[in-house]
Amino acid sequence: MSKANGTRTRQREDERDQGSAHGAAGEQLSTAPREERPDTGAGVPAMSVIGWARWFWRQLTSMRVALILLFLLSLGAIPGSLIPQTSVDDMKVQAFKDQHTTLTPIYEKLQLFDVYSSVWFSAIYILLFVSLIGCIVPRTGQFVGQLRSRPPGAPKRLTRLPAYTTWRTEAEPEEVREAALAVLRKRRFRAHEVGDAVAAEKGFLREAGNLVFHIALIVMLVAFASGQLFKSEGGKLIVEGDGFSNTLTQYDDFKSGSLYDSDSLAPFSFVLDEFVGTYEKSGPQRGTPRTFEARVTYTEGAEGAERKDVIKVNEPLVVDGTKIYLIAHGYAPVVTVRDGKGNVVSRSAVPLLPIDNNITSSGAIKVMDGYKDKNGEKTQLGFKAFFVPTFAGEGKGQMFSQFPALDFPVLALSAYHGSLGVDSGLAQNVYQLDTSKMKEFKGEDGELLKKMMMPGEKLDLPDGAGSITFEGVEEWASFQISQQPGNGWALGGSVAAIAGLAGSLFIQRRRVWVRAVRGADGVTVVEMAGLGRSESAKLPEELGDLSAALVTTAPVAPAAAAAEAPDTPEAPDTPEKPDAPASPDGPGTTGATPEATNEAGSRPVHPAEAPAEGAEK
Repeated sequence: MSKANGTRTRQREDERDQGSAHGAAGEQLSTAPREERPDTGAGVPAMSVIGWARWFWRQLTSMRVALILLFLLSLGAIPGSLIPQTSVDDMKVQAFKDQHTTLTPIYEKLQLFDVYSSVWFSAIYILLFVSLIGCIVPRTGQFVGQLRSRPPGAPKRLTRLPAYTTWRTEAEPEEVREAALAVLRKRRFRAHEVGDAVAAEKGFLREAGNLVFHIALIVMLVAFASGQLFKSEGGKLIVEGDGFSNTLTQYDDFKSGSLYDSDSLAPFSFVLDEFVGTYEKSGPQRGTPRTFEARVTYTEGAEGAERKDVIKVNEPLVVDGTKIYLIAHGYAPVVTVRDGKGNVVSRSAVPLLPIDNNITSSGAIKVMDGYKDKNGEKTQLGFKAFFVPTFAGEGKGQMFSQFPALDFPVLALSAYHGSLGVDSGLAQNVYQLDTSKMKEFKGEDGELLKKMMMPGEKLDLPDGAGSITFEGVEEWASFQISQQPGNGWALGGSVAAIAGLAGSLFIQRRRVWVRAVRGADGVTVVEMAGLGRSESAKLPEELGDLSAALVTTAPVAPAAAAAEAPDTPEAPDTPEKPDAPASPDGPGTTGATPEATNEAGSRPVHPAEAPAEGAEK
C-alpha cells in the first residue's frame, strides 16, 4: 500500500513539475478569457446580486453563447424567408391570410409576418451584438498587451516541451546566441536574448485574425441594421419615351425603413429612350433573351447635364448613391378611343402585364373621363385586354404567344360601359377591370362584344357608341430604385470576416527558445525547443529547419558526431543498440526515430544532454 501511495505521489509531483515547466513559457498564447472556476468544498457561499450579474455577463460574453445566439438568429431568419412579410409585399400577406385562416392568428401572435422587426428577433440581434462587444473588448486589451510585451524566458527544462533538439558545438555560447537571434529574426520571429537563452515568438496574426473576425461580425450586424432602418426601395414602370423623377409621387410603390427620411431622396431624373430586346430564334433555348437592356438619358441634380447610359440586368445605373435596376419588360398597345361623334377621347399606350415567358400579356384599358354616350350623358368605358406579340394564327390552338418578339402582334378586346368604381376612394388594381357596376356591350349575336385585332384595325361599339382603334405597340421597362446605405459596409465586413477566419484557422501561434551554455567538459551545449498553442506537426518541422540553419554557424562538435555515427561493418558484434541518427530536419529533433524518447516520452535525448542539465544547475 505504501509503495502504491508513493507511486501516486511521484506522479502528482511530475504533473506539477510539467505544468510549472510550461507555465511561464505557455502563458498568454491565446487572448481567450480565462474561465473562473468556483471553489469546491463542503461550504460554497451563495452569490450576491453582483455575483450573479458577473456570472451572467461571463456567460453572455462567452464564445459558446455567441455561437448559440448566431444559430438562433439563423433559425429566426427561416420564417422570414418562407412566410410573406408585410414590409416586402402587403398583397401577398393578405392573400396568405385569406388562404390560411387557421394559421393566421398564430402567426400574428408570433409576429411571423414581421419577423425582422419582431420583439424576439430584435432581442436575439441585440444580445448577439452585446455578446460580441463584451468578448472583443477584453481580448483586444490582452492582445495589445501581448504585442507590447516580449517573449518570456526559457523554461528550466526544455526537454519537457513538445518539440526539442540538442547538440554540442565548439562555437562559443555568445556566438551561438547571436547566430540564433539572426536566424530567428530572418524568419520573422520576434526575438530577444534572456539570460543564457534566446526567446522568440511568432504567429500573432492568429489572434489578430480572431479579433478581425469578431469585429467584422459586428460591422456586418451594424450594416444590416442600418440597411433595414435607413433603406428606401420603390418600383416604377416606364413606357418608351416617358421619364421618371425621384420624388415620392412618381413611384408606383415605395417602401422604406422606419428611420428613413423622405427628404433625403437623391435629386435625379431619367427618360427611357428605348428598350432593346433580342431573343434566340431556334434550338432548345428558343426564346431566351440575348439582348436585354434599357437605354436611358439621365440628369443628376436639379440642373445637371444630361448623360446617356445603358441599364442591363445586374448592371444598375448608380446616381448619387441610388441604384436603378432593370427588372422586367413588356408591351404597351397604343389605342385610340373615340366617342359617337368621332371625337378622340383618349389616346395612350397601355402597359399590360406578362403572364408567361413568351410575354403573353393581359390587363385593362380604362376610359375614366371625357366620354359621353349617344344620349350625351357622361359614362365610363372599360376593356379587358389580352395581347400576344407572336400569334400562332386562326385555328392553331389557344391564343398564347409563340415567341417573345413582336413578330405577329394581336390584341383581343372585350368591351364594357358603366362605372369603373374609381370614384369610391378605394385603391384599385390598374391591370384589372372591376365589372361589378358595368354592363356588357352586346354584339350582333347578343353576346359580349369582343374582337381580335391587328395593328391598324378598329372595334366599333354598337348603337353609335364610338370605337377603339389598335394603333400599334410600344415597349415598357420596369425599374427598381433602391438606396441601401449599409451594403458597402456589409460587403467589407464579409470579406474581413473570411480573411480573419482563415488567419485564425491556418496560422499557429508558437514560441521557440535556443539555449547555449558551456558544458562541464568546456564544449558548448545547444538546446532548442518549441511550444505551440496546439499540437501541430509543423512545429517539429519548423524547429528542424531552424536548427539546420543554426548548425551552419554552430556545427556539431567532432566528438559528438562520432558518438552519433552508427556502427560500421567492421564491428558487427557490438551488442549495444546504436543511438538514434539525427533527423533530416536537424540534429536530434523529435522526428528522429520512434524508439528514441526522453523524459516526456516522445522526444530523443542527445548523449550530451547530461552535461546540458549540469550546466543548467
